[in-house]
Amino acid sequence: MSNVSGIIKSIQDIMRKDVGVDGDAQRISQLVWMFFLKIFDDREAELELLEDDYQSPLPDDLRWRAWAADTEGVTGETLARFVNDSLFPTLKEKLPTHGPAGQRAQVVRTVFEDAYNYMKSGTLMRQVINKINEIDFNNTEDRHTFGSIYEQILKDLQSAGNAGEFYTPRAVTRFIVNRVDPKLEEKVLDPACGTGGFLACTIDHKREHYVKTSEDEEDLQASIFGVEKKALPHMLATTNMILHGIDTPTDIRHDNTLSRPYKDYGNKDRKAVIITNPPFGGMEEDGIENNFPANLRTRETADLFMALIIKLLKDKGRAAVVLPDGFLFGEGMKTRLKEKLLEECNLHTIVRLPNGVFNPYTGIKTNLLFFTKGQPTEWIWYYEHPYPEGVKSYNKTKPMRFEEFQVEIDWWGDEAAGFASREQTEQAWQVSVDEIKDRNYNLDIKNPHVGEQVNHDPDELLQQYQEQQQAITDLREQLKASLHQALNATARDGGSAENAGAIFGEDQA
Repeated sequence: MSNVSGIIKSIQDIMRKDVGVDGDAQRISQLVWMFFLKIFDDREAELELLEDDYQSPLPDDLRWRAWAADTEGVTGETLARFVNDSLFPTLKEKLPTHGPAGQRAQVVRTVFEDAYNYMKSGTLMRQVINKINEIDFNNTEDRHTFGSIYEQILKDLQSAGNAGEFYTPRAVTRFIVNRVDPKLEEKVLDPACGTGGFLACTIDHKREHYVKTSEDEEDLQASIFGVEKKALPHMLATTNMILHGIDTPTDIRHDNTLSRPYKDYGNKDRKAVIITNPPFGGMEEDGIENNFPANLRTRETADLFMALIIKLLKDKGRAAVVLPDGFLFGEGMKTRLKEKLLEECNLHTIVRLPNGVFNPYTGIKTNLLFFTKGQPTEWIWYYEHPYPEGVKSYNKTKPMRFEEFQVEIDWWGDEAAGFASREQTEQAWQVSVDEIKDRNYNLDIKNPHVGEQVNHDPDELLQQYQEQQQAITDLREQLKASLHQALNATARDGGSAENAGAIFGEDQA
């Protein structure tokens, strides 16, 4: 097995010498498209052995093996010209997307539509390529090790300044997929899939538990769906799918799920399983909220995703969503959204995670919401996940581990039996929907087995302040809309609207 971590560090050191690569984000982008082509070529070599009539979507001279695999191959200015003048123009726009290899060609074109070659030095580029060639992506150990490299790439990307997007720890993705248990034939969607962590975990889960034949594998490959609006995470997600044996991941779309009008989503768009960690704490661009019904409009990204997830679930479909505490106690539009969730779905379980799960990127406390569509909520079970013994917080060197969730797994029970086997413990308690309604749909219910604690965490206090400010903004926008509507109606009825601007100005003040 090659030392993948060491190779990545060497590559980053080489790129730092190139005058064209400015900062972590460009370094990562450069690294990812080069890894994509190497991984794609390694997978093609495997497919050529498995399929007698395999056809590559790439021209022979643009395949990695033709220009990059030879460590003594083309370098310097010749290599730079080839990449800039031949490789990129063809992969971006000139690959034919029809015929036997058409779908694979479309995958490549989509990956490269927003990719760029930042490196100016062909000599340094050759050094990077030779390092990449040390990894064999048909080697099981190298492929497994590269999973941790994905995590590091995303962490580096977050450090480069992508606010509102937090890598979901592998322990959390595994626990969610384990509990939701997507069956072989069930279509699984992550509407904000990032680098594809939830989907990759779903593939592993289905293969381990349900895939027995080649026909089963075909069903699996047709059951994975994801959408990611940012180019670099989408490229990572596509590469991740190829690494996980999804050879033509055309259902991993480069798009914004929220940009399509809410009303345009119909039965054919609904899925049996939705698992996701939508971006939270961020705001959508102007106008996106207008795609949603008036009572669900907000610019808070996670809230819009929650509204859409409820709609996109099939009847009896299951979902698990990572959300911050602010969703639980938030008011205004959040209250209406929670009311809708409890009326249309059975929100049967909320797992409350401790501080530090997303360290070092945010100290905001998060929750895992599990719900099934088709019948209203009657009772909500809460489970407060404790730190392991001797641990006071998580960090880079000591992250959360999947084994910690074994106590929840043992407690969980069977949804078909109404979770009748569940018992209240020091970590678990049950709350009726009537109590939730009496609390004006405030789901932020503390563990009754633990005494009241005063929160002094600055990150959490700041998040609460931001949530309250957002609720005030939402309410102000609703008042503005109502006032405009009333004034316009008065004007149509023959009244005067001369004071509209003054009144509207007072409202803004």
